[in-house]
Amino acid sequence: MDTLLIEGTQKTPTVRFDASKGLVEIKGRSIPENSIEFYRPLVEWLEKYATEAKSQTQVNIQLEYFNTSSSKCILDVFKKLEAIHKANSGVTINWFYDQDDEDMLEAGQDYESIIRVPFKMMEVEG
Repeated sequence: MDTLLIEGTQKTPTVRFDASKGLVEIKGRSIPENSIEFYRPLVEWLEKYATEAKSQTQVNIQLEYFNTSSSKCILDVFKKLEAIHKANSGVTINWFYDQDDEDMLEAGQDYESIIRVPFKMMEVEG
């Protein structure tokens, strides 16, 4: 299965989904013109990955900002990860947030309350 690599821009995050390592990473800003179009390949990749998921999948989410339309798409990504987790494949989501960014911490906690996957809140120094 191919690795999904998308270089980040000022409006879109860097994406690195590596099936061979069981690694899913999204970093940067997420304010794309069309969130659904941007996130569709990520969701499709996870659907394929679900059929051959590693015994452990590590998810690193390190967003400095995301808009409302991105938040729904990120939830769709998490729902795919939840399905992988429910299929007896270990999934851990590391939610990184700047120590001064209460909003990003709360966003991670909101996702954690919706998705039945273990979350680790990871504070980083700004």
